[in-house]
Amino acid sequence: MPLGAKADTTPPSRAGGKEQRVTKQRRAVSAALDELDDFVSTQELYRILQNQGVSVSLATAYRILQSLADEGLVDVLRNGEGEAVYRRCAVTGHHHHLLCRNCGKAVEVEAPAVETWAARTASEYGFTEVAHTVEIFGLCPDCTALKAAGKL
Repeated sequence: MPLGAKADTTPPSRAGGKEQRVTKQRRAVSAALDELDDFVSTQELYRILQNQGVSVSLATAYRILQSLADEGLVDVLRNGEGEAVYRRCAVTGHHHHLLCRNCGKAVEVEAPAVETWAARTASEYGFTEVAHTVEIFGLCPDCTALKAAGKL
């Protein structure tokens, strides 16, 4: 280590039982996600990082986002075009999303009725260790108003 350099004291993270190094690129991706309110694709995040002067390759951004998703540190879902999008969520427990297909706004929702239905359905068919994801796509109130006004 060069004289005067500080050691990174951030503990390594674990993804799938595998230890992940906490690199400057990983910290930059994580910090960028902390600043965003809505879901973002890897390409969009890559452009944001490039505009901030962060040196990270697109392939590295993909790997870091997947690692964060594997660790449960970000939510990942498929947008209307089937592309994976990521966001740091405020809710740490199991939840679902309402997504505006026009502006991308996301609202986190708990859905006890969905949980009950999923458990009952899985049980009826003998499934165990069940997981599920529910995303509901539509227009948010702002985009609905724009559409009603003929501006969308």
